[in-house]
Amino acid sequence: MGRVHPEPTPDRARRTGRIHSVESCGAVDGPGLRFVVFVQGCPLRCRYCHNPDTWDPGQGAEVTVGSLIEEIQSYVPYMKFSGGGVTVSGGEPLLQPDFVADLFAECRRLFIHTALDTSGFAPPERARRVLEQTDLLLLDIKHPDLLRHKALTGVDGRPPRTTARLAAAMGIPIWIRYVVVPGWTDSPADVEALADLVQTLPTVEKVELLPYHLLGRHKWEALGLPYGLDGVAPPSEETLARIRQQLADRGIPAD
Repeated sequence: MGRVHPEPTPDRARRTGRIHSVESCGAVDGPGLRFVVFVQGCPLRCRYCHNPDTWDPGQGAEVTVGSLIEEIQSYVPYMKFSGGGVTVSGGEPLLQPDFVADLFAECRRLFIHTALDTSGFAPPERARRVLEQTDLLLLDIKHPDLLRHKALTGVDGRPPRTTARLAAAMGIPIWIRYVVVPGWTDSPADVEALADLVQTLPTVEKVELLPYHLLGRHKWEALGLPYGLDGVAPPSEETLARIRQQLADRGIPAD
């Protein structure tokens, strides 16, 4: 369930990070049943974010790698049976590269598969630190067009592309995650641009289409924030089917 790293680990076990929450038996963040760690802090301000309570890096709970590993070990039988492992999501994991890298290194020491769910928004040296301990990259492509990426997320769209190219060069399997937002990311031109980007990344295994939803809107209201996509409805099944077919026509598996 991952490659072993036999070197001594006390310093890694003492490494601290800030997390928002954990999910002990996640089934949507990588293969099999997974222990999912949601870290605290994110530099993006996605209009559709369903976890705006993870934005502030000073919130959440401070934990050690060792305490998380102790909790994770209780679920190893389920992971092994299902072909699962540990996923770190967010927030944005690459804001805490040392913590995530050390957590992943400890997982790999125990033969536990590691998956990184990230927007890729980080300098290459920070991303590499984590990718060196990552078995699977779940890369959120917010928008393939740089200007639309900035309008949708508030940040530059170039760093995620750099992270994607770095991961591909390192031979790391990639699952692209793409949120389908009507009027924002669902046009045929948007999908063609996504396909163009994916086809530059030789280790991409598939694209996961994530339908935009309204489940996190109440969190914006609770935080006193104006919701970023007021009036936008979730995509239709017809739209999702059309996008899957458009990607399939380019030889890209999508689900």
